[in-house]
Amino acid sequence: MLFDEATLRKLNAMTLSSGRVRAGRMRGDRRSSKRGASIEFADYRNYTPGDDLRRLDWNVYARHNRPFIKLFEEEEDLAVHLLLDGSTSMNWGEGGQHKFDQARRIAAALGSIALAAGDQLKFNLLAPKGVAAPFGPARGSHQTIRFFSHLEAITPSGSPAVNSSLLNYSLTGARPGLLILISDLLDPDGCETGLTRLLSRGHEIVLIHLLHSTELAPVLDGDLKLIDAEFGYTQDVTVDQGSLAAYERQLKLWLGKLRQFCVARSIHYSQHTTSRAWDQYVLLNLRAEGVVK
Repeated sequence: MLFDEATLRKLNAMTLSSGRVRAGRMRGDRRSSKRGASIEFADYRNYTPGDDLRRLDWNVYARHNRPFIKLFEEEEDLAVHLLLDGSTSMNWGEGGQHKFDQARRIAAALGSIALAAGDQLKFNLLAPKGVAAPFGPARGSHQTIRFFSHLEAITPSGSPAVNSSLLNYSLTGARPGLLILISDLLDPDGCETGLTRLLSRGHEIVLIHLLHSTELAPVLDGDLKLIDAEFGYTQDVTVDQGSLAAYERQLKLWLGKLRQFCVARSIHYSQHTTSRAWDQYVLLNLRAEGVVK
């Protein structure tokens, strides 16, 4: 079990926030801006010839001798797409600070929120050949345990494929909805092209950028041999205060460009560090950021 029952109960009381709920095949728990035919009363409008007389409010007609049609809010479901980075760089850290374990728990939390709210959930692992380990589409809290079992069975492996995987996913014809990407974004090709393509397909995007605390503030000193976790490349380096300062400058530049890219395209960018407990991040930080409510 990825987390205990008490945490699950807290999550099940929440919903994912979306500014653009889209029409689905099933009526869900979310109010749409459209007027429909659900049982939730919204407003009145004047009767016009051809209107369904069953929607006429006869009580109002009797009082005011004017015909009014009752309007109702249509409730729609939300398509939720969860994409988890499965590259080897995610297999880093120990104990509670392991990157992939934290990412998997965050995915489990957000997926369980979607299922409990009646949203349509699809999950995919980003892999070197595109997307793998698909789950869904699924709906309903009775699917939660099956979703958790699915997540527990997957492991990170292979070279980074974030950008190419996003491009491939944009071609699947998946129903537009709320797309949540959880990744360290350590891909030489970046992620901008893939995210832009997904936006053009009508998705609303939340980017959860997960990094290990030592990637943000390396604790290194002296002569070292660095080994690329994904490609196996090696590099002899001498780490001193000057090189650490240069690393910090490049890191800030990279993170700043990512944020700027996301803000310019209305992508919700959220950074998470493994030194922070994953459940506090979901229950407090993502709530404060408006991703969940």
